Amino acid sequence: MSSLLDSDRKLAQDSYYAASAPRTQRFAPLQGSIACDVAIVGGGLAGLSAAIELADRGMTVVLLEAGQVGGGASGRNGGQALAGLACEQANIEAQLGLAESQRIWAMSLEAIALIQQRCQRFGIDCEWQEGYLSLATSPRKARQLQEWNEGMARDYGHQQRWLTAAEMPDWIASERFHGGVYDSASGHLHPLKYCLGLAQAAAALKVSLFEHSAVSSMQEAQGLVTLSTTSPSGSGQVKAKQVLLAGNVYLPEIAPQLAPSLSARIMPVGTYIACTEPLPEPRLRALIPSRAAVCDTNFVLDYFRPTADQRLLYGGRVSYSTLSPRDLKASMRERMLLSFPQMADVQMQYGWGGFVDISMNRAPDFGRLGERQNIYYLQGFSGHGLALSGMAGKLVAEAMLGDAGRFDIFAKLKHRPFPGGRLMRMPALVLGMSYYRLRDML
Repeated sequence: MSSLLDSDRKLAQDSYYAASAPRTQRFAPLQGSIACDVAIVGGGLAGLSAAIELADRGMTVVLLEAGQVGGGASGRNGGQALAGLACEQANIEAQLGLAESQRIWAMSLEAIALIQQRCQRFGIDCEWQEGYLSLATSPRKARQLQEWNEGMARDYGHQQRWLTAAEMPDWIASERFHGGVYDSASGHLHPLKYCLGLAQAAAALKVSLFEHSAVSSMQEAQGLVTLSTTSPSGSGQVKAKQVLLAGNVYLPEIAPQLAPSLSARIMPVGTYIACTEPLPEPRLRALIPSRAAVCDTNFVLDYFRPTADQRLLYGGRVSYSTLSPRDLKASMRERMLLSFPQMADVQMQYGWGGFVDISMNRAPDFGRLGERQNIYYLQGFSGHGLALSGMAGKLVAEAMLGDAGRFDIFAKLKHRPFPGGRLMRMPALVLGMSYYRLRDML
């Protein structure tokens, strides 16, 4: 077992999400041979979303998950479902022009609506809460944020409420912030409850889901793709007309031979979250009266939100070397106190983390592989995938069904491999992130 997966699973052991969303449905490993229209590798939000869309349209779908459905970043992220991408829209404009960038922005809003539609259709109680605050940690950054907000209203028609420094006490009980924007289109939720709800929905639509079924090889012949799997209980085989690779950061370690060209374009980044003990409702509401999700505007940012059971969930530390903090709860508590020193008497009950995949330009990386271009991939959500990954599953399903117009807008984005090759790209990234941390402090 690889070091990344070992580290990831250890980090997940003290997850608030796992403690508050017990699994009631499990799926057996694949044994024997099976044929289908589409095989999906990866049981996170992207893979499950694609499975639902395809099954809705009469396709036979097999989903293979190396661990547990929702066991990766899809089930233990910060829970913030936000409009836009991890990169600035200006980066998209530079490659594709304003009109295509506007279409991508509109799809990111559709991604949030898709969450709400699926929750209503499938009866998923994922604790949805409307509202998102983007807050600046200095007057200079507040001016930059205001300029960005004006540009988004002008060029994208996206209206958000500008919050002056004088208004900050009405929105957040912290002296750390000097201005911000409130976006009512975005919000937050319990990601594991949502992910498990999608898995249950997919199973009800006759998607064949298999857990603990790591893909060990992929072969193309006569227009079909054959995926071989290994599990503690034996081996299996799937023959499919089309394949979706949705393993993201784990794919290179679970099955490096599946798509070696993809792994050079993403890097694993450790992200860490802690969650307080339950707080009196008035005290929690006093911190964030709107109960919105919050991010600061730093490159290496902090993010936090209230939970439905009256806790404060706080994330912010990242690791670009795959080395995790030694005492995660204490480390995250220190970060929380930077924003809320009045919480000095509050302890962290849970502390967990995991890995996400980032691309060089922080834009998502979607495309096709194979002799017949019938192998699709989705990766590079760069820590901004809770909403977008679900939309990506919808887009790839559209493409597989013959309408690739929207998928191909994303596929046109160009991506470069990380510099330094296999041995040196991690140290190079750590050095680069040190520069951005220093810039955030200035």
